[in-house]
Amino acid sequence: MGEMQHIKELLTTGTGTEGQLLIPRKIHDTLIEEVDKNLIPRSEAALMIGPGMVPGSSYDIDLATPDTMDVRVVAEGAEIPIDQVTYTSTNINPDKYGVSIRITRELLEDAKWNLLQHNIRYAGKRLAENETSIIVSQSLDSAANTVSGGASITIANLTRAMQYLEDSDFTSTTLFVGMEVLNDLRNIDTFVEFNKVGNTDMLKKGFMGNIYGMNVIKVSTNAGMTTTTSYVTDKTEAYAIVEKRTVTVENFELPSFDMSAAAITQRIRTVALRTSAVAKITTT
Repeated sequence: MGEMQHIKELLTTGTGTEGQLLIPRKIHDTLIEEVDKNLIPRSEAALMIGPGMVPGSSYDIDLATPDTMDVRVVAEGAEIPIDQVTYTSTNINPDKYGVSIRITRELLEDAKWNLLQHNIRYAGKRLAENETSIIVSQSLDSAANTVSGGASITIANLTRAMQYLEDSDFTSTTLFVGMEVLNDLRNIDTFVEFNKVGNTDMLKKGFMGNIYGMNVIKVSTNAGMTTTTSYVTDKTEAYAIVEKRTVTVENFELPSFDMSAAAITQRIRTVALRTSAVAKITTT
């Protein structure tokens, strides 16, 4: 009886624990999702090889070696010199990536939303982010040429990277930028002032979608992109993606643990086709 009296006194004197005894609480019915990251679209790959095109465990891509076969002056009656194009072959063996999800039956019964399905959806997002990460590490970082900038990227850095591609007869089609580089571009007045750039995209959207004919793609730091790095590429020659298994979900039960589960996997690898079709710009 004394304990009941003590609780009554707490409630009437206002000294009860805030949020538990005196103030009603409402939990929002909708889960607030994480923001989507900026990823590298597959359209930027020179080749996209899908599962139906990979009959075995690996895939070969053959390349003609640039600038092979010469023609020469031939004197009258002399033998014509023999020469031919040379070739290289690249073998790509996709790696397996995946995650296993296990949810107890009690959680599935008591939760406000389907935890298993929600986790499966996030696994798909993580695999998409991983794809961007391996494009950077396995392909773009293989660039034959690197431009070393200072604290901020400059127009001279961009044009020098473009020249590296043009020296090898490639065309600069795409500029991948990290977030700090994107900030540097915003502070270059050439890309901001209307009388210089001819539009107000930087002021309206926060970045220019096209610089010197290159499609500008911002890539999230949390998706494998170094924030101070950028890449200039020729999308028709730079790299290929080989996907042996698309993102696959296998649902299964674990009766002995009273759990529902899923295994989400993907087999994929990227490869640089022509390293001279990529130039890397680094800043500090």
